[in-house]
Amino acid sequence: MPKKRSGGGLSPTQQAAKFLGVSVLAGAVMAGLALPAVGALGLAAKGTVESFDELPVNMKTPPLSQRTTILDAQGGQIATVYSRDRTVVDLKDISPYMQKAIIAIEDSRFYQHGAIDLKGVLRALNRNAQSGGVAEGASTLTQQYVKNVFVEEAGDDPTKVAQATQQTIGRKIQELKYAIQVEEELGKKKILENYLNITFFGQQAYGVEAAARRYFSKSAKDLTIPEAALLAGIVQSPSRYDPVNDETEATKRRNIVLRRMAEVGDISRAEAEKAKKAPLGLKVSKPKNGCITAVSGAGFFCDYVREVFLNDPVFGRTKKDRAKIWNQGGLTIRTTLDPQAQQAVGDSVREHVNKSDEVATAATIVEPGTGNILAMGQSRPYGFRKNETQINLSVDQSMGGGAGYQPGSTFKPIVAAAAIEGGMAPTKSYSSPYEMEYPNPVRACDGKTWNEQGVKLTNENEDEVGPYAMKEATAKSVNTYYVQLISDIGICPVTEMAAKMGVQRADGGKLAQAPSIALGTQEMSPLTMANGYATFAARGMHCTPIAIKSISRRVGEKTQSLEVPKSTCSRAMSEQTADTINTLLKGVVEDGTGTQAGLGSRQSAGKTGTTDFRYAAWFVGYTPNMAGAVWVGDPTHKRRMVDISIGGRWHPKVYGGEVPGPIWRDMMSGALDGKPAPNFNIIHIPDPEKDEDKDKGGGRSDGDDKGDGGFIGGLTNGGGNGGTVPTPTFSIPEGWIQGQGNGGNGNGNGGRR
Repeated sequence: MPKKRSGGGLSPTQQAAKFLGVSVLAGAVMAGLALPAVGALGLAAKGTVESFDELPVNMKTPPLSQRTTILDAQGGQIATVYSRDRTVVDLKDISPYMQKAIIAIEDSRFYQHGAIDLKGVLRALNRNAQSGGVAEGASTLTQQYVKNVFVEEAGDDPTKVAQATQQTIGRKIQELKYAIQVEEELGKKKILENYLNITFFGQQAYGVEAAARRYFSKSAKDLTIPEAALLAGIVQSPSRYDPVNDETEATKRRNIVLRRMAEVGDISRAEAEKAKKAPLGLKVSKPKNGCITAVSGAGFFCDYVREVFLNDPVFGRTKKDRAKIWNQGGLTIRTTLDPQAQQAVGDSVREHVNKSDEVATAATIVEPGTGNILAMGQSRPYGFRKNETQINLSVDQSMGGGAGYQPGSTFKPIVAAAAIEGGMAPTKSYSSPYEMEYPNPVRACDGKTWNEQGVKLTNENEDEVGPYAMKEATAKSVNTYYVQLISDIGICPVTEMAAKMGVQRADGGKLAQAPSIALGTQEMSPLTMANGYATFAARGMHCTPIAIKSISRRVGEKTQSLEVPKSTCSRAMSEQTADTINTLLKGVVEDGTGTQAGLGSRQSAGKTGTTDFRYAAWFVGYTPNMAGAVWVGDPTHKRRMVDISIGGRWHPKVYGGEVPGPIWRDMMSGALDGKPAPNFNIIHIPDPEKDEDKDKGGGRSDGDDKGDGGFIGGLTNGGGNGGTVPTPTFSIPEGWIQGQGNGGNGNGNGGRR
């Protein structure tokens, strides 16, 4: 049933429209305007058209898609992303000249007629019949708005767009009925505002605000007479009257609009003539859409934010629901990104690794105790050209990253934390021979055991022969010590501790139930390692990483806040355990394998890691208020880092402390500049008594030395001639290992120092 007036019966506008829709519009008007050849022959149009009264009266108006703005933690813009570059503005924020120009050229009787302009229809019908073509249109501004709504609702679906723009009598009559509804519900000023916000102005600009900024780099409220006329003229044919690509045609069209504005009395003839003589005055701003335009190398962080939105159920029940909201846009996303830290990461990466190098680097900084991701960057920029990539080397595969990289010896502190949390003293000793077979059987989870025989491993140097206590074994990164340690406590406490710290495989698989995980054979991402070490920095509290602090969404004239995922913090280990690990790792940047990563007077702790065959090198470290991870390697796991140039410097062999270490030092120094410098809570770990004449090959393995503390001088290379630069230590038959990219389910040639 048609909509009735409160007093009964149809309004005069509805009566006229109904009459026109059923009789004239269904035949003569549509034939004469849209189908001139038919109109020349007669006024009857054949075909099935639903009764005007039976057409649905309620038009669903979708929210206009707009640009989404991604901000850093301080409110600075990182990037804008959109499917439609549009910023919705109120009518009061649109220049009066713009309002007058669009009405003058598109529908000069806008304020005199209803949903359709009967005089305009008859005038256009007569002129089109005389010319045998479409010399003049008769669609009102309201009808054009309705059509644009259909196009907007179609989105980027080409089939739906074709349906929304098809020139059929049925479609035109439907548009007319919806136009009547819109006129009654919105009123003229709101229709004008909506029209100016929805219309396409070419050059990827939707709506007058985006158009003003695209062509003149100013707001729509500041448009002058000639500028407003230019934009109004574009609407009829954005490609034909594009001032960027065809200044002559655009100028002709602008001048037509100016003449029309003078004819209807919006401006004087003198003003029109003056404006016609003015140059176009373009000040074009190129479209800046997507994470590829992000500032300070934050393209991958921007992409990570998008992945969080699309994958977290807090933003919608299904991925399709979440994608719809994302594509609709209109979001203002405040993130955790610290601009100082991000700049520091970018500067350090560019200083040490070239984007054209055979290997790449990725670095991430996380805030302990909050999970806030403060910075994320890599040497291969976000893009599609040579030496660029769309793969985020810092994150897990499910979030746009790769399959991860073996962390090497940077995993050993997790094994130590599991042992200490289980009651083992940090003075525990093992025989730690230079070479040994993996012990078996070894307890795994769910009552299972690992049992492989005849597989050997070695330490780095032949003179590295125990017994060693945990302090010295950690300093020297003794492989046999850590394999004996995990064999003693079992595999399950280690995998459970890793899970509590958020340390997981980058491909989403489970950690292998094998003692070789102690040597870092399971592929992980820099974000995972940085966040895991942040647990040590936060004295045992693990907080899940987050990138989004808040989101506001503009829908129509209203702004609403969206719920965002929060960091979940839980205790992974006691403060005593964390303090002990911090003590064990503190010296690495002072006089151990990571001296090149030292931060001067600011206390820091960390661990180097270099995988067997040198496919990857790491430095993961932290202060009490920031934790960062740096990985260097070939993402495809093909180029070994021997005899290689990185950042213009030649390296016979790459070590964790030599390349990743300085990257970490420089990025953390910049990120922490001007920030507080708290200290760790140091635990005293005494050195076990030693027999100077002991047989180095035998050693003791009871490890019952007890002690309540002690600060170690730091991770050192150990041995009389080891120095501070470690090398990978043990070899396993290459056909037997489970290297990167193949699941890593057994013992493998994982990381060393």
